Amino acid sequence: MSEAITTARPYAQAAFDEAQQLSDLKGWSEMLVTLAESVCHPEVRLVATNPRIAKSRLENLMEALTGGKPTVQQRNFVRILVENQRLLLLPEIAAIYEALRAEAEKTLNVEVDSAYELSAAQQERIISSLKAKMGCEIKLSCKINKELLGGVIIRAGDKVIDGSARTRLTEMANALA
Repeated sequence: MSEAITTARPYAQAAFDEAQQLSDLKGWSEMLVTLAESVCHPEVRLVATNPRIAKSRLENLMEALTGGKPTVQQRNFVRILVENQRLLLLPEIAAIYEALRAEAEKTLNVEVDSAYELSAAQQERIISSLKAKMGCEIKLSCKINKELLGGVIIRAGDKVIDGSARTRLTEMANALA
């Protein structure tokens, strides 16, 4: 996995630099996410790794999978990925690109796992707390995870705040043992 990230980083940086130069961070983001989701499908993976498929046909397939009309720069980017046999790195490229975009836009994508659905007021409290602590705009994504029993787990970048009942119970069990 770390090798894939290392290999994907220059491609993501190049895509980000081009998108920033063209003032089209969102357009490139949409294209990369769409292609990353596409190469996760087994049928597309099979075609992308088949050496008998002509590179021009693979480029056309990837262009069709973007859903829209890619720009010349986006087509060239896909062509380079096809030529260098890097299409399967698209999920990593998209993830690194999104991190670069969030940093440039001074936003942070935060995932919250909770045992129960959070109310709008609870979500706002989390957003305002994190905004004050991190000093940037917060984009909150909430998921329900019944295994937590209660509380929340917040993932913000490389930081994890674990306030789940399950973790607290484990800590208590370890202290009593």
